[in-house]
Amino acid sequence: MIALTNAYGFSCEPFGSNIPIDQLFPLPGLKPFLDRFDYAVHLGAVTVITGEVGAGKSTSLRAASARLHPAQYKVITLIATTGSMGELLRQICLELGTPEMANSSAKLFKAIRDQLQDICQKKLTPVMIVDEAHLIRTEVFSQLHTLVQVPFDTQSLTPMVLSGQTTLIDKLLYHTARPFASRVLGRTHLEGLQLKDMQAYLLHHLKIAGGKAELLSDEAITAIHQSSGGLLRRANLLARGAFLAASQETCPTVTAEHVRIASTEIL
Repeated sequence: MIALTNAYGFSCEPFGSNIPIDQLFPLPGLKPFLDRFDYAVHLGAVTVITGEVGAGKSTSLRAASARLHPAQYKVITLIATTGSMGELLRQICLELGTPEMANSSAKLFKAIRDQLQDICQKKLTPVMIVDEAHLIRTEVFSQLHTLVQVPFDTQSLTPMVLSGQTTLIDKLLYHTARPFASRVLGRTHLEGLQLKDMQAYLLHHLKIAGGKAELLSDEAITAIHQSSGGLLRRANLLARGAFLAASQETCPTVTAEHVRIASTEIL
């Protein structure tokens, strides 16, 4: 993006995904998710966030986990796969730094519970965040509740946050997943941004990068909104591509035509 910096005077790459937490755009669904997140952590429950690809789930998880001070919480981050329960348990062991990597699920369960209890004894609260949770098999969901409960279900060893596409809810509603789903305290679904919010989002990112609002025409903003369906990741790609197209024409303002050109370059 050196060409954009030179052409438009940006101080950094515009429309990036590595925005500092304190500069994140206040997405309409972010505050409700953070409230549910805090409540679930407080009660040791499960909360779920869903949305289409690029709707802002990862950004929301980053904002939520940043609220957990390392002196009080141990954050365990996982990226789900379509693998077996044993594979998920081994991934948790790796994240916890547990040397126990036996093939026996019973031994893996015990190693994880012992490690979680050890974390609690150190006056820390373990918080498990699972991204791409829609990939988890239904048969894994049928056992997942046994991982976080103590004998007789008197308390939870760790609150959990599941993030995934909308099919995650379908899996949680399956009858074998009911024991785990009954622990879900709140659900947040992120929708694509409306035009007004998309305009505010794009101008917010321009400001962060040191650009002026006049660089994006109203027609370009509308075109980005329509082509992206309100989804943030695609909107960022379209905006960057449109600026690149405009810079190649030495055009001082991004137009809807530049957005159209950018849309032919992304999937």
